[in-house]
Amino acid sequence: MDFAYSEEQRMLTDSLRRLMSDRWTYAERRARQQAGVLDQGAWSNLVELGVAGLLVPEEYGGFGETPATMLAVQRELGRGLVSEPAISSAVMAVTLLSHCGNNVVKQRWLTAHAEGEAVLAIAWQEEGERYSLRPLGMRATLVTQGFSLEGRKVLVWHCAGAQALIVSAVLDGEMALFLVPAGSKGLTVADYPTFDGSRASTVTFERVVVGLDQLIAKGPQAHALLTLALDFGITALCAHASGAMEYLTEITIQYLKTRKQFGQPLAAFQVLQHRLGDMLTQQEMGLSMTYVATMGLAETDAAKRSRLVSMAKVEVAAAARFVGESAVQLHGGMGVTDELEVGDYFKRLTYTDLLLGDTNFHLQRMQDLGN
Repeated sequence: MDFAYSEEQRMLTDSLRRLMSDRWTYAERRARQQAGVLDQGAWSNLVELGVAGLLVPEEYGGFGETPATMLAVQRELGRGLVSEPAISSAVMAVTLLSHCGNNVVKQRWLTAHAEGEAVLAIAWQEEGERYSLRPLGMRATLVTQGFSLEGRKVLVWHCAGAQALIVSAVLDGEMALFLVPAGSKGLTVADYPTFDGSRASTVTFERVVVGLDQLIAKGPQAHALLTLALDFGITALCAHASGAMEYLTEITIQYLKTRKQFGQPLAAFQVLQHRLGDMLTQQEMGLSMTYVATMGLAETDAAKRSRLVSMAKVEVAAAARFVGESAVQLHGGMGVTDELEVGDYFKRLTYTDLLLGDTNFHLQRMQDLGN
């Protein structure tokens, strides 16, 4: 897989970087976070540059781009610390639907997503189950009108701004995936902020009925689709963290060049130069492992693909924590105040370890999948 940017990729990333500079400034990000709702204007800006349709197949109005282009895009979004559903919806949900066999759902929702008319969320985690993919408490029952869903999902990423949810449930003793419109009767969403400035929800289903044609997949196919979506999401998250580390290192270097102590810039002190060198090393290690995960997405062997993705997640999470903590330390007391954006990047990079499976989960998954 070639990671050297093509002319089209270069133009796209340049446009995204300008957009990040114009619309994802520190003040604007904070204002959107405090509003607590999906900013439709900000999301439309991303849609206009093709983020929503990047991975949508061409037959559904998208661009059908490769994982390499996804990496380039998510890296720029990470530099801007984008908190909109560019991973949860534009990567994970789109990937899952693109590979399913339900053409009714694909035509309706992939087309809408590519056009910026829909945001999708995946509801798969349950209370007490940590990162387990198999649902236990969420149940689906065949009824006259279709399927009735009962249960609760937690930590549903960017659910409040979504027009539809992809929900995992147990149907006839097997895992199944359903497409549930957000306005369905009996569906309750309790939205809340996460500590990195994003949003998540607890979603309760009380006899939520969906039609027979809303069954996306069942059995091993459902598990395979959700695993694939998560692997794509994890890789995108690694790219996002790589961009955030890159930007945070840059502003830390600039701070040390301008801040003076004993009549000279802090950057002149050798011990601080060594710490900056360590940050750059970890940043590059994180990006290199993101390349590994991106190449892994092309693997036809699902177990090998997931091993490579988990391996990258563990390394990127460690690098992200180191870079974030080092940046805060090098900024001194200012690094933990609201006056600087350093703290926001530190929170996002720290959260990288917890999101979509923490280090312990991915180490265990690597072991379970074998060598």
